[in-house]
Amino acid sequence: MGLNLRPILTVKNIEISYLSGKWVTIDTNNMLYQFLALIRSPDGKSLTDKKGRTTSHLIGLLYRTTKLITEFDIYPVFVFDGPPPRFKSKELDKRRRERQKLRSEWEQAIARHDFRTAWSKAVRMDSLTKEMIVDAKKLLSLLGLPQVQAPSEGEAQAAYMVKKGDANFCVSQDYDALLFGAPFVVRNLTFTGIRYLPSKGTAYKITPELIVLEDVLAKLKITHNQLIQVALLMGTDYNEGIPGIGPKKALKLIRRFGNIENLPKPIKNALGNYQEIFDFFKNPPVTKKYTLTI
Repeated sequence: MGLNLRPILTVKNIEISYLSGKWVTIDTNNMLYQFLALIRSPDGKSLTDKKGRTTSHLIGLLYRTTKLITEFDIYPVFVFDGPPPRFKSKELDKRRRERQKLRSEWEQAIARHDFRTAWSKAVRMDSLTKEMIVDAKKLLSLLGLPQVQAPSEGEAQAAYMVKKGDANFCVSQDYDALLFGAPFVVRNLTFTGIRYLPSKGTAYKITPELIVLEDVLAKLKITHNQLIQVALLMGTDYNEGIPGIGPKKALKLIRRFGNIENLPKPIKNALGNYQEIFDFFKNPPVTKKYTLTI
């Protein structure tokens, strides 16, 4: 689904050097998906080894990691997803159906030699398999880099480690890290300064962004609990939200009524049992057993 809080957030553009000498927790599954999507041959096929096993994610992981450490003196901690919460099943089913549809459209585009369309479909059609995760963990082990297996959502674990002060920044493209309470979130961690949109055949310039949760809440004049409720009104990976309510309207409602319980009944009732999801954002399963050394 993808939660877009950007219209109401306070962000600060930074240079990658801002992170030098710092520990960063990385939502590894999210990063591997990016590599799996973009590192492909012209017809959209993933790169593979001699046995036909996908290697796109490993190539990206090796390049990104060595560059972070050797050129920018950034210390990464790779956090892997565990089992998702049961209320995420609907979203995961939706994603599976979408990938199946995209694969069918990719095959059709290949058959008619429309490689541009084929590429645009391919970048979104593949899923991260258990074997790919195992291979990524093996690579990180060989590199001697710390990795943490989250008991549930990787972003929740990554946010916890920054909240605890064991790491300095949480690196993720998703805004969910803020809902899990990450005090410092870095987006757009790229070396080229360009983000490609293969599905649209375009690219645009980007710079790394720092989001400070305390500054966001101060500017919006809301609490962290209220920020989570803004997200619930919009819709998250765990709930559908209310049709027609985006970030600005959700913020306006929460500011006016204080919390979801005080909202007009039609809106409140449409959310259903939101409390379990709210509680998950506030107190997600995390592990306290990890060691950060390079």
